Amino acid sequence: MSTAAPPADWHRLDPRTVLVTALVVAGVVAGAAVPVTLGLTRWFSLPAAVLQVLAGALLVIGVAAGADRVRWHRTRYRVGTERVDLHTGLLLVKRRSLARSRIRTVDLTANLMLRLLGLVTVRIGTGEQGSESTLELDPVTRAEGERLRLLLLERAATASPGVHREGELAVLDPRWIRYAPVSFVAPMLGGAAAGAVMQVSDWVGAQGQVIEWAGDRFRDTPLLWVIIVLVLAALVAGVVGALGLWIEMWWNYRLEREAGGTLRVRRGLFTSRSISVEEARLRGVDLVEPLGVRLLGAARLDAITTGLAKDHEARNADHNTLLPAAPRARADTVAADVLRERDTPTGAALTPHPRAARGRRLRWSLAAALGPVLILTLLGALLTPVLLWIALGCAVVAVPVAVVLALDAYRALGHALSGRYLVTRSGTVRRSTAALERAGVIGWTVKQSVFQRRAGLLSVTATTAAGGGAYTAYDTDASEGLAFAAEAVPGLLEPFLERAGDPGRPGP
Repeated sequence: MSTAAPPADWHRLDPRTVLVTALVVAGVVAGAAVPVTLGLTRWFSLPAAVLQVLAGALLVIGVAAGADRVRWHRTRYRVGTERVDLHTGLLLVKRRSLARSRIRTVDLTANLMLRLLGLVTVRIGTGEQGSESTLELDPVTRAEGERLRLLLLERAATASPGVHREGELAVLDPRWIRYAPVSFVAPMLGGAAAGAVMQVSDWVGAQGQVIEWAGDRFRDTPLLWVIIVLVLAALVAGVVGALGLWIEMWWNYRLEREAGGTLRVRRGLFTSRSISVEEARLRGVDLVEPLGVRLLGAARLDAITTGLAKDHEARNADHNTLLPAAPRARADTVAADVLRERDTPTGAALTPHPRAARGRRLRWSLAAALGPVLILTLLGALLTPVLLWIALGCAVVAVPVAVVLALDAYRALGHALSGRYLVTRSGTVRRSTAALERAGVIGWTVKQSVFQRRAGLLSVTATTAAGGGAYTAYDTDASEGLAFAAEAVPGLLEPFLERAGDPGRPGP
């Protein structure tokens, strides 16, 4: 196989990709070697099992490195004046090309191994659906990655010259780590830790011993205390995991505005990430306040942008996050800096919604809380009185919680117009205050159920090509909601409104 260099305008990936692949596969094989060796000792002696595992490991590493060597040899890319091309593949040759004018993201990522070798993975995307809208160069040198990022985003310099403050907009404050344990990630990590213990013990054939050991520890302990101890242990594990995850994700965080109007987020301890957002496709910001974080007076700031494929966004839930959970005042300040506004739209005074909206939320919450209670009551009457006591306990706990959450959800409702932006707020477990640029609204959806009509309410949704695609003001007063939509984007909704006094039309 010839290894002649490609033409001058074509470039190869860094040849150390073969070394990276070999090391990664070696790490995976080493992690699997222990349980596999223990499993083989059931049929072979320990030395024989070790030799078989070692031979298999060398074979797997060799095959993986060889396949990556072929990938490296068959992969090349070039950046032309109009397009970016990537050719790769052996049996199935892929020739992909992206128009430079359609490129929206150039993100750099490097795990710990790549960082030690001075390499990065470059992901070039147009923001459209599907894998054909992205090119991935894995890996290239960090210098080459930076060159590609600046080269492919340089058109922003001519499209939106920087006339506002540039440079550093936000930097990590280590005190923000106090918000990590109150996120919803903590209990999830606690449950995952318990499941991991059981899974690993099953791999090594010791799950029965683990269960027996735990049973011996709590043999004389009442069931209620056993449950409390296990829940507390899971929460402690979850808190530790949440702290570690926060440090890994947000250490070295920095938000900058680069010359030419590009927002750049850099973060990560072991895996470094560099995410660039063109201001030309920025349509607003979303101030997100999960319940636990909100109780401590903090919020997270996300960008509302066009040109971000939803499949890519689903795999990278934090891809559009401009600021991690931070004090609310700091989040509002960063929002104003990002939007180049003197006063942040996320801090605008909102119009409250009618009391009928509160009644709807109370009914929804009580129905959700009492539904399982009614089922347990029915089963208890048919099967065993124990279920009746469980139903009573659920009712005592769930009903007050449902009422509190419903009232909080009602207080969260609001909408307003703030300069160039329309603002909507809703949610309780996850409160969201979205400031969407009015020029980015491409349509309105007005919904009014039978029950809303009787209460004089409706929901108006601004549709846009940015962010989640729709931002809703829920359960507004009917006339007020229509007036809000009509004023936000003049001329877009008026043709569909019926006003009193219009010839041949009834009143509103």
